[in-house]
Amino acid sequence: MTYSNLVDFIHQQKSYLCVGLDSDETKIPIHLQKNTNAIIDFNREIIDVTADFCVAYKINTAFYEAYGAKGWEIIEKTLEFIPKTHFKIADAKRGDIGNTSDKYAQTFFQTFDFDAVTVAPYMGKDSIMPFLNYENKWVILLALTSNEGNKDFQHLTLENGQKLFEKVLETSQNWGNENKIMYVIGATNPIELKSIREKYPKHFFLVPGVGAQGGDLNEVSQTAINDNIGLFINASRSILYASNGYDFAEKAKEEAQKMQKEMEKWIEK
Repeated sequence: MTYSNLVDFIHQQKSYLCVGLDSDETKIPIHLQKNTNAIIDFNREIIDVTADFCVAYKINTAFYEAYGAKGWEIIEKTLEFIPKTHFKIADAKRGDIGNTSDKYAQTFFQTFDFDAVTVAPYMGKDSIMPFLNYENKWVILLALTSNEGNKDFQHLTLENGQKLFEKVLETSQNWGNENKIMYVIGATNPIELKSIREKYPKHFFLVPGVGAQGGDLNEVSQTAINDNIGLFINASRSILYASNGYDFAEKAKEEAQKMQKEMEKWIEK
């Protein structure tokens, strides 16, 4: 999916919502836990009721890899449920020496046909480039994450006065442009988010941390929207587990629709 395709779809949907499918068998409604295909059934219903209100789905592969071969089958089946119009993100946080990254890229871009994959930049350029060799596929580079532990390394000050996350952003400009690279910037870093947007006005940001982690949708929107919107705001638990009863799909729909309505105001500004 190209940059312009994404922008057009965001305006069509009047939404920049990404639904995170971090589906945990221990948290889904009890009546579904009894089913052999519990997570498959859960994901299908969530996708069915949220597709009209979002533009992307993010599959956190850890929640599926934990089940071994069955988990990869669930990922494959879940991808079949996602409409072809929607952007599909593999939240896999890969990144290794070149030949290994090449296989990771093959896994997510060829075998499973995701549109994007999250990648850790710690090992540098040669660990990222294999992912950038695919046409109309995206790298979503971890820059400043939403978790509390981001202070352990990402905020470290280098000798030149830069923060480590700032160095990641700067250096990665030499690897690819806004048509190939997006950045993970957590909603729990509002001050930094504003300064990053000012410095990188064209890139798409994937913003986790809204909802259950305390990030504010309107604050993020005000701070980080660019001329093309340029955002995917991810919501996982607040949508997936809006209810743990028989009405879980209805409540998930209500939460997704509520977020979409808030986003529509910003798109129409």
